[in-house]
Amino acid sequence: MDLKLQGKRALVTGGSRGIGRAIARQLALEGVRVVIVAREETALDQAAATLSAETGGQVQGVAVDTREDASVAAGVARTVALLGGLDILVNAAAQPATAGAPRQLADITNEAFWNDVDVKVLGYLRMAREAAPHMIAAGWGRIINISGLNARHASAIIGSIRNVSVAALTKNLADELGPKGINVTVVHPGLTRTEGVETMLAARAKAAGVSQDEIEAGIAAGVSIGRIVDAAEVADVVAFLASPRSVAINGDAIAVGGGAKGPIYY
Repeated sequence: MDLKLQGKRALVTGGSRGIGRAIARQLALEGVRVVIVAREETALDQAAATLSAETGGQVQGVAVDTREDASVAAGVARTVALLGGLDILVNAAAQPATAGAPRQLADITNEAFWNDVDVKVLGYLRMAREAAPHMIAAGWGRIINISGLNARHASAIIGSIRNVSVAALTKNLADELGPKGINVTVVHPGLTRTEGVETMLAARAKAAGVSQDEIEAGIAAGVSIGRIVDAAEVADVVAFLASPRSVAINGDAIAVGGGAKGPIYY
């Protein structure tokens, strides 16, 4: 299927690593001109160069701190100047839910909560607020928010709150922007194989005194497809949602965790 993405222009936050990087790579392979943004310039420049070489496409890096209004405004303006416009925004800049955030009520501080929400909820809002006018002017656009399956189960208080908030943000934006030609969707990955998750799994195995294969088997037991989903597989779904082919999907959540055994979502 031709996704009709050739020549589109995209900005991917959190694009220097993990799921964001995989998304930027897949979009570039589909012929999209991509700007990736992150806070750390060295890692950003290295990722942009590697992605350009791997895909034969045009991937550029722009340093942005999504916690800062001025940085977001400058980053989007720079992206539009580099690309000549903006068609697609993928919000993926966030602290992974597996990165050691406190899980017990007594351990959750205001600072821990607001730091996380500032990046994943307000950061997404800031990016959409700056990007949407360019899409409205063109009469077409796609915004895809990367959230997570913590929105659907209670295992981390902050992770669940922020991910549910991203879903609510998505639906509100979809209703407002849909008539203007802009579809907004939210994607919920589960535990996804990235470089960071590989490190986490190895550490968990070492602490438990078992092999990494045993740790992964325990996780996979709760996944319908029987294994951990790879970041590239999440990126395939996002590439479709970023395309003109996805026009029938707006405001909805797409789970990309391989299927959670048991629960029925409708």
